[in-house]
Amino acid sequence: MSEDEAVLVIVDAANVVGSVPDGWWRDRRGAALRLRDSLLPYAAAGLPGLPGPVEIVLVVEGAARGVDSVAGVRVASASGSGDDLIAELAAAAGPDRECVVVTADRGLRRRVEAYGARCVGPRTVRPPHRPGNESMSD
Repeated sequence: MSEDEAVLVIVDAANVVGSVPDGWWRDRRGAALRLRDSLLPYAAAGLPGLPGPVEIVLVVEGAARGVDSVAGVRVASASGSGDDLIAELAAAAGPDRECVVVTADRGLRRRVEAYGARCVGPRTVRPPHRPGNESMSD
């Protein structure tokens, strides 16, 4: 299956990282790196209810910019608003390609759904925080 045929999964890094209070604010770039690496298995396996392979694009912004892509996860650094870049990517997917956006941001959800994207919450790719698990090495 080519990348153009695979479901496009766009991950709102700021929203997903911010959904778990694990100390991410002390090292935003490091948190984005950990999220990128945790997404790797989803590229081949897919998401719950969405079989793989899928094309994953992780959108980073601000202090998290500069995270490199790896095989299985393309990282797109927003020069401005991450939400704007996510909306652009969803629009570019077009009506013939399935697109899923991972975010809990209601405003962003409305924007990308207008382009035909489906939205799922951060817990789809990141388990909820367990109290007492604030280590930066997780």
